[in-house]
Amino acid sequence: MSPFAGSARSTGAWQHIRVTREDGVATVTLARPEKLNALTFESYADLRDLLAELSRERSVRALVLAGEGRGFCSGGDVEEIIGVTLGMDTAQLLDFNRMTGQVVRAIRECPFPVIAAVHGVAAGAGAVLALAADFRVADPSARFAFLFTRVGLSGGDMGAAYLLPRVIGLGHATRVLMLGDPVRAPEAERLGLISELAEEGRADERAAALARRLADGPALAHAQTKALLTAELDMPLAAAVEMDAATQALLMNSADYAEFHAAFTEKRPPQWQGK
Repeated sequence: MSPFAGSARSTGAWQHIRVTREDGVATVTLARPEKLNALTFESYADLRDLLAELSRERSVRALVLAGEGRGFCSGGDVEEIIGVTLGMDTAQLLDFNRMTGQVVRAIRECPFPVIAAVHGVAAGAGAVLALAADFRVADPSARFAFLFTRVGLSGGDMGAAYLLPRVIGLGHATRVLMLGDPVRAPEAERLGLISELAEEGRADERAAALARRLADGPALAHAQTKALLTAELDMPLAAAVEMDAATQALLMNSADYAEFHAAFTEKRPPQWQGK
């Protein structure tokens, strides 16, 4: 995402999600525990807009996405979204579905790693938000359920049919998206859906530790690695290798690359600047 902004100022307070920042790490918490953090039109829009703002500001070097209470996120609110969409026309429905997809794109395209800290249920849109993250740190209680076919919709919602086969393979993704059965933590780890299986009750802690490690590292290298992982998914090898070469040539002119050499020579840890 471009760092250039127009007239709009940064948002002072977010009403539908909880956002905290500490030394380069942002923590975004879905905070409707009484509804298992079910998403609303407004929380989708806040996530979309927050990620765009953080991408422009370039002050965040890692982000943790978490859920308050008994679970990560139960998906779209049955009454506040599903009930309302029944009364929408096609143009309105297209606007809504495009917005949910914009959230996933924002997670994939933001120039910093995103870590989903998952405990309890991650269902429907909640499962896709976790899927879109760069890392998924999960509690043993975690269960992922792509429930879209269970409500009469395509399992390929919000980019799930694009992302999930690339994470767990086409065969497993077909089963998971077609049937909508929950994938519990042990199976999710076996399939590669989980990046790290934390001890019980420690997913948030482990996700925060990973975010700190990433934020303290070479931010520019992380940003470019993430960009290449996304961009090269659909490239032929020749194009991917050429993009890698161009990226490395640019990074070899960076202050961080020179800093590594200086730190190695002086036998000290590198002081990464992210530029």
